[in-house]
Amino acid sequence: MSIERIGIIGGGIIGLALARWITLNRPGARVTVLEKEDAVARHQTGHNSGVVHAGLYYRPGSLKAVLCRRGTGLLRDYCAERGLPFEQVGKVLVARTGEDAARLDDIERRARENGVPGVARLGPEGLREIEPHVRGVAGLHSPTTAITDYIAVAEALADDVRRAGGRVLLGAPVIALRQGAGGAEVLTGDPRGERVKRSFDTVVICGGLHSDRLARMAGASREPRIVPFRGQYHELAPESRHLVRGLIYPVPDPRYPFLGVHLTRHVHGEVMAGPNAILATAREGYRMRDVRLRDVADTLAAPGFWRLARRHWTVGAREMAVSASAAVFAREARRLVPAITAADLRPAEAGVRAQALTRRGDLLDDFAVDTHDRIVCVRNAPSPAATSSLAIAEYLGEKVVFAR
Repeated sequence: MSIERIGIIGGGIIGLALARWITLNRPGARVTVLEKEDAVARHQTGHNSGVVHAGLYYRPGSLKAVLCRRGTGLLRDYCAERGLPFEQVGKVLVARTGEDAARLDDIERRARENGVPGVARLGPEGLREIEPHVRGVAGLHSPTTAITDYIAVAEALADDVRRAGGRVLLGAPVIALRQGAGGAEVLTGDPRGERVKRSFDTVVICGGLHSDRLARMAGASREPRIVPFRGQYHELAPESRHLVRGLIYPVPDPRYPFLGVHLTRHVHGEVMAGPNAILATAREGYRMRDVRLRDVADTLAAPGFWRLARRHWTVGAREMAVSASAAVFAREARRLVPAITAADLRPAEAGVRAQALTRRGDLLDDFAVDTHDRIVCVRNAPSPAATSSLAIAEYLGEKVVFAR
């Protein structure tokens, strides 16, 4: 059997997990990960909440639901094997109104169909037993929802790839991507400013915020487009961390695409409030002042953007107000924990979410992958992608990359 040369574009947790899966399951393959930054996990992987989701919300039978449940177990075992943090701190969904409480019925049903263990309905007293500072009319408890350090996980995956003989090349931005009858050619830069041409039998694009552009380089459709949304976080002051034991979330409103401000404890002790979600003015725009005209133009030119904006402009305006004011941000957090004040919050690093948007203005909710001859495009990998990363790698390897 000839040696397979596999190129993976993107050194986030999905690309690295896939590279590791290949080294474990296709020992004859030569795997190369191409990452444009000088370290792995610099973007979505390194800017998320650290939550290991249990699978409460996702439509039963969807890729999200199946891969989240599989991925949770694989990640738990991997963290134990590699000595990485994995803490089952538990999560409560807090119903603030009767309408919220009614929505819990559907979430509880989905959770049970997805096989989420230990899920329990709570009344006001039950909520306070788990999270003493929460106030709500009802709740749903997921005791196995956990937290980890996804940067540490990504770094461990990269180490595994290197030890198995694979390569993780840093400072290697993709400049051009072309495929022909014999495979695919990728032109990259290097830290010295030179250009290097690399040949592969198969290329897998795990480019996150730039996945649509990379797909277009490969001759595939650019649809769905990536629209970046910045999520602003605040950190609770050390003296206020006692207000949150684990993970405290609102009941999601199905009319809107984003969850809203929630409270998450991290493995290193910090407690974060957020994120909200506003349109970012740069695909890697982690600060308000980050503006990249090409990225703004791409967003405004996306066929579905204006349809999305017309449907959700009110929630967009609200999210902008939350982002602009610590007092408003604190008001949102107080919906879950009334004791939180603006004085308890400190600005923290933001994240940017790569959201796939269809021409009709719909935000893709499930994982999405398509294949174009020798190139596989991971089009959409929203939360719980980090939770599901090892299962996504397994799925890509078995069902997509080596199934042809």
